[in-house]
Amino acid sequence: MKDITSKIIYIIIAITAVSGVINSPTALLLGFVYTLVFSNPFKVYSHKAIQYFLKIAVVGLGFGMFIKETLAAGKAGFSLTFFSILLTISLGLLLSRALKIDLKLGHLITSGTSICGGSAIAAISPVIRANGKSISIALGVVFLLNSIALLVFPSIGHLLHLTQEQFGLWCAVAIHDTSSVVGAALEYGEEALSIATTVKLSRTLWIIPLSIFSMFIFKTKGEKIKIPYFIILFILAIAINSYHILPTSATNMIVLCSKRLLVLTLFLVGSTISIKDLRSTGIKPMLLAICLWVFISTFSLLYIIH
Repeated sequence: MKDITSKIIYIIIAITAVSGVINSPTALLLGFVYTLVFSNPFKVYSHKAIQYFLKIAVVGLGFGMFIKETLAAGKAGFSLTFFSILLTISLGLLLSRALKIDLKLGHLITSGTSICGGSAIAAISPVIRANGKSISIALGVVFLLNSIALLVFPSIGHLLHLTQEQFGLWCAVAIHDTSSVVGAALEYGEEALSIATTVKLSRTLWIIPLSIFSMFIFKTKGEKIKIPYFIILFILAIAINSYHILPTSATNMIVLCSKRLLVLTLFLVGSTISIKDLRSTGIKPMLLAICLWVFISTFSLLYIIH
């Protein structure tokens, strides 16, 4: 009976999330609270759905953007992206050795923090031949910090009176996972959402040079590098919108559906965070992740403001 009840409640919350009744932070919190009360009855499917839904939502958001503004945002974020990735990876390598953490686990956490959370971890793990436990720990730690960032970043942005452009750039660099970046920017405003999405996806392309660097560091050869092909669809969506190939009513509907799909995705993210897994990670991986997160958040914020 309890199993049936938990499934019904899960489905009701999911429908509520996609209907537009709740916002992204609320959806994430509901997912997290759900895991505290029940065990996720669709955990395997949820993980798969997150990957597909996020990519579909991001591509859909491209139908609300224009080439000129997108190129301007990408150009503005390039130098910050480069320096933040370079410094974060360097600091991660040093701290992993100082804390005596397994180097592959430390590298996965560093990769997730410096580029794009779960996507970077998923891409780098086969390249360095990381084991399942290291992957799970890295994902758990990064997802937890993503969740906190989604909840606190908009408030910090308003407190510091950040402009839409400043906040969009900041959360694209300082928040790890694309879902949380877009979720936080969605709460701040349309311009912040557009800038955050563009900069974050351009940041995702750094997975390719990081994969090559990882092969060199861990002396692995012959492993396939995962290229985020959905970014091509995102660019195509921007081009379609910029040249008005589809009517405005159609693109507006696509963007609206994409935003609601993103809220649903954040509920799924919250529902897959395992307290048990986080407790088993130990203090050192969490300490590494927090240090890197504080560094990249502070560095990027000071860079943007000054």
